[in-house]
Amino acid sequence: MSPVILLSIALQIACAVHVVRTGRPLYWIFILLIGSFIGIAIYLIAEVLPGLRHHRAARNLARDVQHKLDPGRGQREASRRLDIADTLDNRRALAEQSLHAGDFAQAADLYRASLKGLYATDPHLMLGLARAQFGLGQPADARTTLDALIAANPDFRSSEGHLLYARAVEASGDIAAARHEYDAVVQGHPGEEARARYALLLKREGDTTGAERLFREILKRADALPRYYRREQREWIDLAKRELK
Repeated sequence: MSPVILLSIALQIACAVHVVRTGRPLYWIFILLIGSFIGIAIYLIAEVLPGLRHHRAARNLARDVQHKLDPGRGQREASRRLDIADTLDNRRALAEQSLHAGDFAQAADLYRASLKGLYATDPHLMLGLARAQFGLGQPADARTTLDALIAANPDFRSSEGHLLYARAVEASGDIAAARHEYDAVVQGHPGEEARARYALLLKREGDTTGAERLFREILKRADALPRYYRREQREWIDLAKRELK
């Protein structure tokens, strides 16, 4: 049998199974059976692709592909929206895009311009400013901003913010305080970055036993958790493997 015919049959079966499992109208099976590749294409365009917009993994993949093809698009679009209407939401959106693009100076300016009036102590804006300051190589300023954030918003919780604080304290040279912060942040951080950065700090400070213990914990967790988690944390898992060689 021709490979083309085999491919058509396999795709028809896959689409028919998708029809049944997702509760689509059963007339799609008839269209798939008589339409071959044309029926498959119609089904994918009409039923499958629109649903992917609401699937997180598909949205993330589409965003990653778009960023690789045109890395400046998001920043340009956000900048145009801000030119049309200088609102807090548009400023925040451009600040986020600037952070992703590595334009930390513009991000810092936008966050500072937003931290006024009712939003003078908004924790998300303050966290964004601290991220920009850290990106600019100003860890002491980032630490000051985060201290002010906690003082103004004592109930605010952010694993990203806590890790950034530990990194800012470390980069400021306060190693004892950094170890204290990393001790706390690794308990609740959702990924392996905090554990890996803490291990690197311990290694630099001569605590090879503590560093190896954390690197081994990263690998142990990776083995026990699902494949998608290992994909997401590949950078830190690979780092742990290299450090344990």
